[in-house]
Amino acid sequence: MIRTGIATREGTAADNADAARIHRLADGTIGAAVIDGIGHGPHTSRTAPLLAEVAARISARRGPLAGLLTASEMIVDAGSDGDEADAVAVALRVHPDDDLVVVNWTGDARGYGLGRRGLTLYTDDHTVGAQLRANGVSLDIARQHDNWLRTSLARATVGTTYTASIPDRLVIITSDGVHDQIPTDRMETLVREHADDPQALADALVAAAQPDETGYRDDATAIVIHH
Repeated sequence: MIRTGIATREGTAADNADAARIHRLADGTIGAAVIDGIGHGPHTSRTAPLLAEVAARISARRGPLAGLLTASEMIVDAGSDGDEADAVAVALRVHPDDDLVVVNWTGDARGYGLGRRGLTLYTDDHTVGAQLRANGVSLDIARQHDNWLRTSLARATVGTTYTASIPDRLVIITSDGVHDQIPTDRMETLVREHADDPQALADALVAAAQPDETGYRDDATAIVIHH
């Protein structure tokens, strides 16, 4: 049986622009998605749950690439007011008999697995900062560009929605309000402490996110899959 956990916590801004959904098919296949709305525009908190529901349901049936691209169609048009929501996202699918969890993502939402090597990050952020680091630019300079997205859900294509296969039995997908506001060693400690209880782990991850030096704490969302 695949066990799951899901949790989200509003940050210090006006409303929660994150959303997460898990969908289980009759044969036990799981589709799941975390949506991290960009900013707090007039449509973001209302649209994010719709995007998560669509992405999770289509991911379960057709895979996470189809899940994210289908969700993308909901926001690809700017709308009559020119201010439709946008987001970054990560989605997955796992069948009870599969050895791998398939993950697709766009932007800086992430997918992790806990295995023999410890907690492993299987995704790479689609940010200018990450691209600069990959090309040898100094960490201090690259860090200044970590909030510059190279792609988003509204602009997602087959070529910009990357795929990873995670072989670990415990898989976590998160918004940046989790992985950017919890130190890596603290995150791994929490994962190990709650590895046998997906819901307790999801709750612990979103609760552990701390404000930055300005007092800002982002919306934090996590889904945990144990299979």
